[in-house]
Amino acid sequence: MLRVILRGGGDLASGVALRLYRCGMQIVVTELSEPLAVRRMVSFAQAVYSGEIQIAEVHSHRASSLEQVEALLAAHQIAVLVDPQAQIRFQWKPDVLVDARMTKLPPDLGVDAAPLVIGLGPGFTAGKDCHAVVETKRGHFLGNVYWNGSAEMDTGRPEPVMNKEQERVLRAPVDGVLVNYKEICSRVEAGEVICAVDQIPLTAQFSGVLRGLLHDGLHVCKGMKIGDLDPRSNGELCSAVSDKALAIGGGVLEAILSQPEMRTRLADGR
Repeated sequence: MLRVILRGGGDLASGVALRLYRCGMQIVVTELSEPLAVRRMVSFAQAVYSGEIQIAEVHSHRASSLEQVEALLAAHQIAVLVDPQAQIRFQWKPDVLVDARMTKLPPDLGVDAAPLVIGLGPGFTAGKDCHAVVETKRGHFLGNVYWNGSAEMDTGRPEPVMNKEQERVLRAPVDGVLVNYKEICSRVEAGEVICAVDQIPLTAQFSGVLRGLLHDGLHVCKGMKIGDLDPRSNGELCSAVSDKALAIGGGVLEAILSQPEMRTRLADGR
């Protein structure tokens, strides 16, 4: 049985987790004590707050010890652990470590963290601080696996949806505590207040559905992405794993199964 640690449990990481879980791998997600996942309805990180979350057909629970991790895996669930440095790797000894935190910075762990280390998106250099990098930028190369070099640089611009780009992203206007007035999946009208940071309200720039929002009560920093508004007005998309997340998951799966020793371990169930 292949063992995989996923650093980060946001929506892209959770798409990876689904792909690998469905192929028979054991998954442990390591997270911060206060995860910063925006699309919380499709993020295994949400289990840190709520204790558990189901995404599609897959169940996950928060664990607080190696024993609980092992019990959840034996029950065919995904284990979510508050462990920012992925210290569990010393006890659990994963075959694969996937850094899916999307920090867009060079990682704090290198190629010695696991037999196979995979980085998602910019910040990683294959052959230097990881074995492989998976492209996360939407476009022709999305999901490609690079065994040398890096992914495309971050543009800092959100992907357009129905000609809405910067205006669909909510960003903290100042440092402060986030107070939410709307729930994810809520229909909001242009000008309606969605949340506030340090009592400064953030309003919808257009009518649509609130696709994502950071957890209420978090301390956020000026400029941080705290929410995502979708002009398509389809509430069902809020609980649907994105095509982008699944494409990236396919790239990670390719990187793993391209290694003969990993295929052998998966087939043997060892």
